[in-house]
Amino acid sequence: MRAGTSRGPFFLREWLPADEDERNELLIGAIGASDLLQVDGVGGGSTLTSKVAIVSRSAEPGCDVDYLFAQVGVGTRSVDTRPNCGNMLSGVGPFAIEQGLVAATPGQTKLRVFNVNTRSRIDVTVQTPGGRVRYDGSTRIDGVAGTAAPVQLEFLDAWGAVTGAMFPTGRRIDVICGVQLTCIDAAMPLMILRAADLGLTGRESPAELDANSALLQRLEALRRQAGLAMGLGDVSASVIPKPVLVSAGDSPQAITSRYFTPRRCHASHAVTGAIGVAAAFALPGTVVSAATQRSGRSGVQVLHPQGRIDVAVHIEGEGMDARIQGAALVRTARKILQGVLHIPDYVFSKPRGAAAAGPAVARPSSRDFPDSRDPVLEGDEPMKTLITPLLAAALVAGTPASAQTGYPSKTITIVVPTAAGGGNDSMARTVGQKLGVLLGQTVIIDNRAGANGSIASEYVARATPDGHTLMFGYIATHAMNPALQKLRYDPVSDFEPIGLVGYSPTLMVASNSAPVKDVKDLVAQLKAKPDRYTYASAGSGTAPHFAGELFKLATGTVMLHVPYKGSAPAINDTIAGHAQFMFPSLFTGAPQVRGGKLRALAVAGPKRLPSMPDVPTLKEMGVDVDVSQWYALFAPAKTPAPVVDKLNKALVQVLNDPEIVRRIEADGADAQSSTPAELGALVRSELAKWKGVVQKARLTAD
Repeated sequence: MRAGTSRGPFFLREWLPADEDERNELLIGAIGASDLLQVDGVGGGSTLTSKVAIVSRSAEPGCDVDYLFAQVGVGTRSVDTRPNCGNMLSGVGPFAIEQGLVAATPGQTKLRVFNVNTRSRIDVTVQTPGGRVRYDGSTRIDGVAGTAAPVQLEFLDAWGAVTGAMFPTGRRIDVICGVQLTCIDAAMPLMILRAADLGLTGRESPAELDANSALLQRLEALRRQAGLAMGLGDVSASVIPKPVLVSAGDSPQAITSRYFTPRRCHASHAVTGAIGVAAAFALPGTVVSAATQRSGRSGVQVLHPQGRIDVAVHIEGEGMDARIQGAALVRTARKILQGVLHIPDYVFSKPRGAAAAGPAVARPSSRDFPDSRDPVLEGDEPMKTLITPLLAAALVAGTPASAQTGYPSKTITIVVPTAAGGGNDSMARTVGQKLGVLLGQTVIIDNRAGANGSIASEYVARATPDGHTLMFGYIATHAMNPALQKLRYDPVSDFEPIGLVGYSPTLMVASNSAPVKDVKDLVAQLKAKPDRYTYASAGSGTAPHFAGELFKLATGTVMLHVPYKGSAPAINDTIAGHAQFMFPSLFTGAPQVRGGKLRALAVAGPKRLPSMPDVPTLKEMGVDVDVSQWYALFAPAKTPAPVVDKLNKALVQVLNDPEIVRRIEADGADAQSSTPAELGALVRSELAKWKGVVQKARLTAD
C-alpha cells in the first residue's frame, strides 16, 4: 500500500514466521534491503519505500488491532522496530477492515489501533460507504500525486511512549557541543535544532542537505549524544532519535521543518515527526516554541519540502505547566496490489528444510482475498522453483558473449543528474535501453537530482571504475556549474569521457503577461529602465542561468535573475507571470509554447528550428548568444581503456540507429556521436569558455 507519503507491504502477523529473527530476515528479503537499489525486492531504494506494517487482532483493552511497524534498511541487512511510522499507520485501518479484523460500518468506520512499537493508542477513521473501504476521494496531501479518501488519525497517548517522558532529558532545551536543541518524545523521539544555529536557512532542499556531508556528520555526532542523554543508549545502529532542523514558517501558526531519517533528509515529512515538531512548537520553553501559546485546540502547520502538514494540537494548562492531550491530522492511503510475495532462500541464515528447494513464500490463501479472481491466488500450495538450473543455463547460453565473459559482467547503472521525466532522463532511457541490448546486460537508470547535478556527479566520480556505473552528464554538470563554483568533483580529472549523445538548443520564452513584442523591444525597454524584468532559471550554474547572463552581457542590459530548484518550478512561475522570461531547453519549453502558455521570442542556437520555423535566432535579432546544450556519457576516472573503447563503440552504434535518432529528436535534441578524445576536448574547451563568462559577468553561486 501507499500510505501517506510512504509505501510498503502490509502483512497479517499470521502470514509471517513466529521466530523474530526469521521474520526479520524474511522482511529483509521482501524489501531487497541488501541492495541500495533494492532490485531484488519490493523496496524503492529509499527509507520511505522500505517500510513494513504487521497487523493483527489486539489483546489490549479497548483496542481493535495491533500495528507493528518495521523500518528495513537500504543497502544494509537491518530491521528496526523501535520507531513508529504515522504514514504507514494511515493504511492500517483500511487493511484491517479488508482482512476482516474489524467490521465496517456504513459511512465511516472508527477503530482504535495499538502501536506495538511505542505502546500508544491511535484512533483511526476510515471512509466506508456501503460497508466497504473507499480509497478514492477529493482529499489531497502534499507529497502525493492526485487525491484520495481521507483517513483521520488521532494520537491519544504517544507522549513519552519510547523514553517514558515528553522531555526525556528533564529539560526543554539542552546544549550539546555548543548547540542548543530540544529532545522531545512526542509520537517519535526527536532532536530538534534551529537551522540558523548550523549556518543554514532551513529552507534548503533535501538534495542540498544530503550533499552537505559536513552537516550530516555533525548531525550524526549530535544525534548520538542526544540519544545517550535521552536514555536510548548507543543509537549508532538505530534510526531514533530523528534529527530535525527548524526555521520560521510563513505565518504565526506555521513552522518550517527539515526532517532526517536519520542520515538523509526526508523528501517531505514523517507524520510522527510532524506531531513532535507541532508539540514542541505549541509548548513553551523549546528551541522552536511559538511566539504565543494558548490552551485548548489549535492548528499548527508544519511546512516541509513538498508542502505542509496540518496538525490539530490539544493543549491543557498554561505556561510551563502546559501539557499535550492529543494531536490529530488527516492522511490518505491507496491499495496498490495484493497477492503472493516470493522470498529467495539465500536471505535466511538457517537452513529451512524442505523450503530450501525453492523460494520461501509470504502468502495468504485465497480466503484472504475474497474479491480476487486471479487463479494464482487460489489454493495454498506454495510455488516451487522459479528458475530451474536448466532454464538458468539456457538463459546464459542465449546471451551475447560479452555478458558471459569479460566486461560487462553485471547490471550497468546510468546515473542521471535530473529528476525522472525531463529531457535528460528521457534521452538516457532511450540510449540505455539499446545499449543494454548491444552489451548483453541490463541497463538501469538511477535519477539522482539535486544541487544542479553535483550529487550525481560526486556519486559517479567516487564509484568503482569498472564501467558498471556511468553518468549521463551534460553542459551544466561538466562545464557551467564547475565554472561557477568550487565543487567536490573535477569534471576533467574525475571522469573518463565515453562519447557525445547529442545537442539541444535553448529557447528564449516570455510570459504571456509580459508587455514585450519581441527581443528588440525587450532590449529597448531594459535600456530605458534597467531591472524592469526578471528571468527565471533552474538554479545557479544551469544552462538557463548562463543563457540569461550571456543575453545581458551581449545586450548591455540589466535583468534580475531568479533561481529556482529545478526547471519545473521555474517554468511554472514564468507561466504565472512571477518571472517574465526564461531560457529553457527545447524539451522543457516547447510543450508550453505549443500549448499557448508561453511565447517563444527566439532560439539561443545556431539556426532556426524545423518545429518552430517562424521563431528567429537571437543572432538574427542582433544578439550574439548561442547556448546549445550538449549531453554525453561519462565513466569514473581510471576506468580501463578497453572498457571505455567498448562502451564508445556501442554508443556510436546506438546513435546510428534511425529509431533512436527519431526518439532523441522527439526529446528536442540532435543525436551526435564522438570519440572519447573529442568529448574530452569539448569538456575542456567548454569549461574554459564558461569560466570566462563567470569572470566577465562577475557571477557567483549566490
